[in-house]
Amino acid sequence: MKDKIHPNYVETKVTCGCGNSFVTRSTKAELKVDICNVCHPFYTGKLKYVDTAGRIEKFQKKFAAAGYASLKRAKKKPAPAVEAEEE
Repeated sequence: MKDKIHPNYVETKVTCGCGNSFVTRSTKAELKVDICNVCHPFYTGKLKYVDTAGRIEKFQKKFAAAGYASLKRAKKKPAPAVEAEEE
């Protein structure tokens, strides 16, 4: 390996939004993550919505009035079939 081209590899403290923290190694001294193995639904078996920017409420507010728009639309009637006249 060439000298002085690789970043420093140091011990890193990783802190999750749920309060969990652990130590690993990385090129940065400290990392902050939104979700970890303690609070991730795959590992906990519990469904949890992670909504940091209010996206769920924004979506619900946007589409609440619409309801089931596909059911409200008038369905087009099929064009009458033209039968060939026999001579």
